[in-house]
Amino acid sequence: MFILVFVVVPLVELAVFIQFTHWIGALDTILLLLLVSAGGVLIVRHQGLGFYRRVRAQLRAGTVPGLELVDGLLILIAGILLIIPGFVTDAIGLLLLIPPVRSGVRAVLRRRFSVRVATRVVKVVNTRGPGSPSTPPDAIEVLPPVPRQLPPTTPPAPPGVDH
Repeated sequence: MFILVFVVVPLVELAVFIQFTHWIGALDTILLLLLVSAGGVLIVRHQGLGFYRRVRAQLRAGTVPGLELVDGLLILIAGILLIIPGFVTDAIGLLLLIPPVRSGVRAVLRRRFSVRVATRVVKVVNTRGPGSPSTPPDAIEVLPPVPRQLPPTTPPAPPGVDH
């Protein structure tokens, strides 16, 4: 992952930047990059404010804003990608700002993490005792999933009534 983010992505961005300079010229390429980034940041700001309003409304209604929080995270990632100079990261950031694309990414993330949660249970054990500065890395234990008892589907009979 480290190599992908810090080596491959910059090389791809550089290759795309060079190709654009051949097509439209260096000054136009730089201006287009700045225009796309500035426009994207304005869109992120607008969608971020909408996200904030939706989360507040759900909290006022007493519901947990689960989907909205994932949307907010994806908008944040889009903003970061738009700030990073480059056409590829800008394109990915702009795609994340399109609500249907975001809902597709959200569905993929939900499937991926629901499988992880269903197959693993992580228990953190602090072996140093209270007041310790940190938990040692060897104090994490992965437990197999425990089957849960489901409640009965029919209500229990009232006392004194025989079946």
